[in-house]
Amino acid sequence: MPERFQPDDLSASLRPLDAATGASAHEQAYLRFYGLESVPARQFRLGYFQVAGYRIAAQVWWPAQPRATLILVHGYYDHSGLYRHVVEWALQMGFAVLAFDLPGHGLSSGARASIDDFSEYQLVLQGALLQAADLGLPQPWHLCGQSTGGAILIDYLLNGQPAPEVGRTILLAPLVRPRAWGWSQLSYRLLRPFVREIPRRFSDNSNDPAFVEFVEHGDPLQPRSLPTAWVGALSQWVPRIEKAPRSERSPLIVQGEADMTVDWAHNLEVLKGKFAEPEILRLAQARHHLANESEALRRRYFDFLRERLD
Repeated sequence: MPERFQPDDLSASLRPLDAATGASAHEQAYLRFYGLESVPARQFRLGYFQVAGYRIAAQVWWPAQPRATLILVHGYYDHSGLYRHVVEWALQMGFAVLAFDLPGHGLSSGARASIDDFSEYQLVLQGALLQAADLGLPQPWHLCGQSTGGAILIDYLLNGQPAPEVGRTILLAPLVRPRAWGWSQLSYRLLRPFVREIPRRFSDNSNDPAFVEFVEHGDPLQPRSLPTAWVGALSQWVPRIEKAPRSERSPLIVQGEADMTVDWAHNLEVLKGKFAEPEILRLAQARHHLANESEALRRRYFDFLRERLD
């Protein structure tokens, strides 16, 4: 494994995304650490943009001849550095890629893994779309979200006003309700008066044991606790989505049936009712973190997506 980079030094050295050029020594160490130095891009930027009081870290990759863009939204506890497989696939498709770290995640500012209201995520997504416009990223802009990233995109499609530049939306193991949601809500109500966070419990959320080991023991950007404020924000968001009006859009949904993180059967039924003929691929052996599933499972859903985005 490459020598660890220094997250605080890297964050402090970032430049505004629209002015970022080249890669500093701190940035090169980051790219090596997450295996991103080998991503076959013609051009790369790592920087930040300001929105909603947050300093949001963002990365952009351009292929030699970009024909569209993939805007990538990671899952809870995650960050953009973990999404090499999705970035490489998108570049092979001829897509430029814009990925950003959500507030409280990765290299972005904010209380770790926390948010006061999910509406803040919508402001950050809007900020990312403005960056795509400012950078002249090629249209259409396809959206891709893993888990909570998928939840953010679902909210955008159902309750927002999707920009005309937006193309297809890819939802990887999207969050509507987490598994055992009733018990989680009861625990939240009991704990909220007494604690602000509880220790994080890591899970085997992928069939790739190296990824599971790295997340728990090797990644310096992993939050180590679950803030009760985030659970409270989620408890307000779930009924908002389940009561949202129907959309005529047709997202591409990939869901593992061995997913022990989200209530996937319930979530798929909700999404079937919220969207016009969503195209769904169910993978019997896949767990939750589809972006870092085993190579064989990734190949299956990338083929599914390729057929619909070529």
